[in-house]
Amino acid sequence: SALRVEVKRSKEEIALLDKELEDKIKSYDKMVSMWTEFDPTLLRVKEVHLSKRKIAGVLLPMLDKVDFEIRPFSLFNRPKWFLDGVKTLEGLAEIGIRRDFQEIRLSRLEYARKKTTQKVNLFEKVQIPGYQEAILKIKRYLEDEENLSKSSQKIMRAHQEQRREQEGSVW
Repeated sequence: SALRVEVKRSKEEIALLDKELEDKIKSYDKMVSMWTEFDPTLLRVKEVHLSKRKIAGVLLPMLDKVDFEIRPFSLFNRPKWFLDGVKTLEGLAEIGIRRDFQEIRLSRLEYARKKTTQKVNLFEKVQIPGYQEAILKIKRYLEDEENLSKSSQKIMRAHQEQRREQEGSVW
């Protein structure tokens, strides 16, 4: 079904984002000692731009853009790599935020898939057999009505023939 495909796609996207984040972090492993000098309060998420989109009948949040706010700092009092460090941190944070949104989407899709499966099972195992039983009862009732109608017609014909015979014997 469409929900299963979307769940699978969402899981694949999470795996890709995990790998991308891991690869980027590994590429900066050599510079770990420099990061101790870095001030993490220089960068913060200012705004996350979202939109909503219906996928497979489920309304899901879509991450459009992430705006960051960089606290002013002096380039003269900081190491040369600080500006690159801020850009690197922005990239890592955006990947992390995208991954978190994929997790939210995945949980909503899985919830919708679970509910849909429950509804399908309810119809297949409870309601449809119940309706089939009701249809069978209606068919039996209609057959009984038809049989009663035919029987009463036969009885009426028999009475009419009997009257004709009685009337015919008088003459």
